[in-house]
Amino acid sequence: MRFLKSFAIVVLPVIFWGCAGIDRNLKVRVSEGANPWTHLNLYNNPDNFQFAIVADRTGGHRPGVFADAVRKLNLLKPEFVVSVGDLIEGGTEDEDELNRQWDEFDNLVDKLQMPFFYVPGNHDISNKVMAQKWQERLGSGYYYFTYRGVLFLCLNTEDPPSGGISDEQVEHFRKVLKTSRNVRWILVFMHKPLWQSETSKDWQKFESLLADRPYTVFAGHEHRYISLVQDGRRYYALATTGASGGGRAEVGNDGRLAKCQFDHIVWVTMTDGGPAVANLLLDGVLDDEPCR
Repeated sequence: MRFLKSFAIVVLPVIFWGCAGIDRNLKVRVSEGANPWTHLNLYNNPDNFQFAIVADRTGGHRPGVFADAVRKLNLLKPEFVVSVGDLIEGGTEDEDELNRQWDEFDNLVDKLQMPFFYVPGNHDISNKVMAQKWQERLGSGYYYFTYRGVLFLCLNTEDPPSGGISDEQVEHFRKVLKTSRNVRWILVFMHKPLWQSETSKDWQKFESLLADRPYTVFAGHEHRYISLVQDGRRYYALATTGASGGGRAEVGNDGRLAKCQFDHIVWVTMTDGGPAVANLLLDGVLDDEPCR
């Protein structure tokens, strides 16, 4: 009758944000000897936080997929969502058509319960009219923000619309980085994975600004998932969230994906050691009533 021996109450401080007056500590009743848990070191560092990334929607988008991602993001409740571009099909100078496409997309993300950060892709800005339309509706094509000691850099790889990163954009981020020496990590978001091109001097100039800093890079454009380490830093090119090439993931005999083309949400937990990345396939995210 081990549980009839002496007991103690262990109170572990756990930080929650909630209503005043509610006891937010974990209270565990323990007995002498063994207890049925591994340990009580809860994974609750208040500096950790979670956000999500969505990949390419367009370039031959499949109706309903991105809307499904929005529904599932609302189930998952990240603190915010970041894109890596290709949000509309574009490919036109017809302002009425561009407004229709942007209205359609904005109607999708307006259903999110958390903030959404736009990043331009080549389908969003491929000519001067589209660049001007982005400016009219969304403002700058590149920007930054900080959250809990992490610096988020959102780049425009269509600057100018023919593709690249302008000198003005590089200079903008040089100043940002100079005044942000105390951040614990830097996360870079852009559409085209410019590091794949050995001749991309634009990216080399930008990358040199980050040389002595801890950072991770997320891009899209390829419609297939690529993860690599370069000079000790992790670079990701994401797959799709509705663009061509996605669909139901194929699993091989070893239990791993047979090809890196799938629709997904990237779930990021930011830690002091950098971002911990999990890929959530849309097929595998279900609500609390999955059987209908």
